[in-house]
Amino acid sequence: MSYEQLTQIQSRIIIGIKQTLRAMKNGEISEVYIAEDADHHITNQVIELAEEQSIPYTSVPSKKDLGIACGIDVGTSTAAVKHE
Repeated sequence: MSYEQLTQIQSRIIIGIKQTLRAMKNGEISEVYIAEDADHHITNQVIELAEEQSIPYTSVPSKKDLGIACGIDVGTSTAAVKHE
């Protein structure tokens, strides 16, 4: 799924680094989106965990674009989609 389609599944979106990491550790996530302009020190944690758990992840051009795709007025470093 492309990140632009996130607005269509609002009820299954997790927004933000802490919530994304927590949900990933709980095995709730099917896909992760990471903003390229976010702090790499932080996003590397998400990438490493996604690779360990074989969760597909996609880079998005900016935090602002990702926030808009999630239906929020501010940018976000990460967003994740829960399993159906």
